[in-house]
Amino acid sequence: MRRENQSHVSEFLLLGLPIWPEQQGVFFVLFLGMYLTTVLGNLLIILLIRLDPHLHTPMYFFLSHLALTDISFSSVTVPKMLMNMQTLDQSIPYAECVTQMYFFLFFSGLDDFLLTSMAYDRYVAICHPLHYTTIMREGLCSLLVSVSWILSLANALCHTLLLAQLSFCADYTIPHFFCDLGALLKLSCSDTSFNELVIFTVGLAVITLPLMCILVSYGHIGATILKVPSTKGICKALSTCGSHLSVVSLYYGTIIGLYFVPSSSTSSDKDIVASVMYTVVTPLLNPFIYSLRNRDMKRALEKLFKKPSVLC
Repeated sequence: MRRENQSHVSEFLLLGLPIWPEQQGVFFVLFLGMYLTTVLGNLLIILLIRLDPHLHTPMYFFLSHLALTDISFSSVTVPKMLMNMQTLDQSIPYAECVTQMYFFLFFSGLDDFLLTSMAYDRYVAICHPLHYTTIMREGLCSLLVSVSWILSLANALCHTLLLAQLSFCADYTIPHFFCDLGALLKLSCSDTSFNELVIFTVGLAVITLPLMCILVSYGHIGATILKVPSTKGICKALSTCGSHLSVVSLYYGTIIGLYFVPSSSTSSDKDIVASVMYTVVTPLLNPFIYSLRNRDMKRALEKLFKKPSVLC
């Protein structure tokens, strides 16, 4: 380990995934395929929304931002993990580690707030359909996205600045495949009680408040659906929010399993597996969920890949 002084390390060591060395090649190909599918799938969603005028609605406006966030979120951790697996070099510079942690917190928070905005959009569409175009105007949609970016930036910056005040003068080995905030705090030889308090308050608010807003929105949606007399009306209402509800369940299910289920000191491997679900699998599945469960997206896909008829 190289040090500039007693309180600063120049690099950390990422232990990576808990797999045997002879399995590195197989997992490298697997995660490379998953990452490329994530990027291409979400880029396809953005492309479809841009090209199809029928998708120029508030719901797909939020979806395009969510797709971009998923690409960025996956790109924060997966390329570095793949590079470490290929080169067998597990070191990561201090500045790069802190930067990775910042963007991980930023894009994970942005995911939370965008999913909340999409839940509000579905609430207005189903509970107040006659006023939908009036309420969900372009200005409000842009404001919701802007606020999501600002809150996510502030949350990530807060944790990053507090981490920068800590000293690292002991072990520098991170038992993870990316620079996780909790793992970094365990390596510090400074007092981290204030950092942990901020994580508990600010971090918890970033996760639980959006989730509560989503649950309240779907509570109102459920109550409205039950008032619909026809089965056709219920099916139509469910089809408009089924994809979003699937993504929310997948996203928050992995978060709850990772951060809220008590874990022992011997369960680090389980935490890493849960992190893979959260950072790799969830962004991978989102394009498939929105493509397979959404009629508008299916229609746009068919129009994109439909060959133009040859004029005689």
